[in-house]
Amino acid sequence: MNKPGSEEKRSLEVAEAARETEWQKPSFVGEMFMGRFRPERMFPFPEQDVEDRRAGDEVLETLRIFLAEKVDADRIDREKEIPQEVIDGLRRMGLFGIKLPVEYGGLGLSQINYNRIVQMVASHCASTAVLLSAHQSIGVPQPLKMFGTEEQKKTYLPRLAKGEISAFALTEPGVGSDPSKMTTTAVVVEDGAAYRITGKKLWISNGPIADLLIVMARTNDPAEERPEITAFIVEGTSEGLSTEHRCDFMGLKGIQNGLLRFDNVRVPKENIVLGVGKGLKLALQTLNTGRLTLPAASGGAMKQVLAMVTEWANERNQWGAPVGHHEAVAAKISRMAADIFAVESVTWLTSALADRGETDIRLEAAMAKLFCSEALWRTVDAGVQIRGGRGYETADSLRGRGELPMPMERLMRDARINLIIEGTSEIMRLFIAREALDPHLRIAGASATSSKINVVGAAKFYALWYPMLWVPRFSLPEGINIASSLGSHLRFVERATRRLARDLFHMMMRYRQGLQRKQMVLGRLVDTGAELFAMSAVISRASSPNSPAGAEELADLYCRQARRRIKAFHHAVYCNDDVRTYRTARQVLKGAYPWLASNIISTWKGGKGGA
Repeated sequence: MNKPGSEEKRSLEVAEAARETEWQKPSFVGEMFMGRFRPERMFPFPEQDVEDRRAGDEVLETLRIFLAEKVDADRIDREKEIPQEVIDGLRRMGLFGIKLPVEYGGLGLSQINYNRIVQMVASHCASTAVLLSAHQSIGVPQPLKMFGTEEQKKTYLPRLAKGEISAFALTEPGVGSDPSKMTTTAVVVEDGAAYRITGKKLWISNGPIADLLIVMARTNDPAEERPEITAFIVEGTSEGLSTEHRCDFMGLKGIQNGLLRFDNVRVPKENIVLGVGKGLKLALQTLNTGRLTLPAASGGAMKQVLAMVTEWANERNQWGAPVGHHEAVAAKISRMAADIFAVESVTWLTSALADRGETDIRLEAAMAKLFCSEALWRTVDAGVQIRGGRGYETADSLRGRGELPMPMERLMRDARINLIIEGTSEIMRLFIAREALDPHLRIAGASATSSKINVVGAAKFYALWYPMLWVPRFSLPEGINIASSLGSHLRFVERATRRLARDLFHMMMRYRQGLQRKQMVLGRLVDTGAELFAMSAVISRASSPNSPAGAEELADLYCRQARRRIKAFHHAVYCNDDVRTYRTARQVLKGAYPWLASNIISTWKGGKGGA
């Protein structure tokens, strides 16, 4: 295994410096990767407080009518614009300040109610859902709520609650998930009273229409090896701030997203959030909660897919029976139903954990985002397949020839981005794997960028820890009851948790410092953890006295399917084609198989054709 080069090492060091290095609160997922099953952190399923639910119900009832009567999602997709009357209506309902405290003019609702609102909006119009979520999940309200000074809160939160739109500007044209290459700079001027920001930011949702932005910029000399990244509050009307290009995407046609240029934009030093050089830390901690929006949005879209598929599969007859009665289609429908139950279980569990504030949710939130966004893609892909040609046809075209305008095609286009935004699935797997390895690095006295270890200390710990991973120790806290058909699944979770920790340890011993580069192996371990987390959530929810009708049956089906997937992941950790696969990819990149790109026309290269 090649050692990381200096540039790669620098990138790792920057990422490590921005990490939350302490675990002040417990984490169910964190313990799981150490082989410790902690059911008391998942059971009983956290129920929403009656008063809190009532407050959410009131907003949802008004919102339901507004969406049905005022928000034409197909028109927004077609015209690539959210009408001003829609934005004004959202403002009147207070939906730009859902979680902001009442004292600042917000609705003061919980994370659960926020996600219930996002779920409903996303089920109808993904572009409108992104307008709201980009503004308050990762825009200015969340970081200000978490890290702003009282003066900053008093100045900006009332404006945001009233409906001023915000954005979060981190990504750059040459910088994706690697902040070490950030080029936007903030230079001190006026004897330290202000900064001048210069640079470009790409793919900034709400950016072209933002009244306020959180902007990440480098505040130390670009010649220095490690960037010092700082977060600034920037007025959208600032002189020197412009939209160079509005981006157009496969889906989410109605969102305002663009390439922003900062040309010597003046920002007073009072607009620094959290502190100089703490921008990446702010971004990562904001995302811990911000990522919880995607599971809720995924669940809303999945429910819409199932509703359309159910209508079609009952109505459409093929070979003498409804489409849904044929086994191949029925299998897809049952997987959808089980996945929706799992996604909602994970969504409401993690939302409740965020509200209670008793858990470090960085791993839970990352897993929820990874698991739910991929479940959404499977569901919408299956929905298009079941609908056949009509699934590929636009709602406008269906309407034009007199059929129900089911927007399955739009849902598919809108859904694809969820595997990319707020951390691609690949980055999420690496992030989760890094956090899962953290306890082992601490035990060994090592780090992600250093191979030095405390051999004696590590040997003492593992001499006791590893043998215990082979000892069954399933038990439930007193007073916790599990649905009768789900007990065996929960015992499987406990056994598989210990096996997951063993597999992780075995890979550490096999690859040592090189494990961080074995992304396929780490991905399988993380996917195993995600399935175990989801299994725990569905069992907990289905065992609740307030579980919805049929929950036990759906939970049982989900767990049965998940167990087979987990076994396949475990097998592939030890028996795979990763080396050959990687070697082949490198050959392709070197041009070893030029015929693979022959007989095509590649006008995108700027020429008239291709090979």
